[in-house]
Amino acid sequence: MMPDSALPAHVASELTRNGYVVVEQFLDDPAIAALASECGNLHARGALQPAAIGRAGGKRLDAAVRGDSTRWFDPAALSAPQERYWSRMDALRKALNRELLLGLEELEAHFALYPPGAAYARHRDRFSDDDARVLSTVVYLNSGWLEADGGALRLYLPASAAVAHRDIFPVAGTLVLFLSADFEHEVLPARRDRLSIAGWIRRSASAP
Repeated sequence: MMPDSALPAHVASELTRNGYVVVEQFLDDPAIAALASECGNLHARGALQPAAIGRAGGKRLDAAVRGDSTRWFDPAALSAPQERYWSRMDALRKALNRELLLGLEELEAHFALYPPGAAYARHRDRFSDDDARVLSTVVYLNSGWLEADGGALRLYLPASAAVAHRDIFPVAGTLVLFLSADFEHEVLPARRDRLSIAGWIRRSASAP
């Protein structure tokens, strides 16, 4: 696990150079296990909802485009496992503000569970009429994940890059963070349940 003192400078440097960063062991094993258990229990109780695409009056369900189910975190009523995630992510937000002066004011996040075979088609996180999302984040909760399990996050890289995309497998504890406006990405199908916390670091307050 990278020391807290070294993390902000590393993330800021990689964002400045590449626009994205991958950090292994962002959260420790007990925190990941508690979050994975909570997400699994919510799913078993039917408390995760099929995720929509679009926003406001244009929201719709389309499992062929997006096949995960989600539950948003409520910052005023975080569970103990969620608080561990939230406090570490918020500390990173504050540090990146000092390092990069991006005007990052708040977090939003939700559990996301993709059942076997589900995917999320290529898309960009920032809405055309709303530039509040500055940084997209995802923390993976999947212990014992193998490349053969699939489920990679495919991050499409700029034309100047040596390769067209990078596939990042959803290994427990890994944080991926990238500039929301700059990167198209997709979630590839997996052979087992794929659990994560998807989030955004934002410029201004807005209800999810």
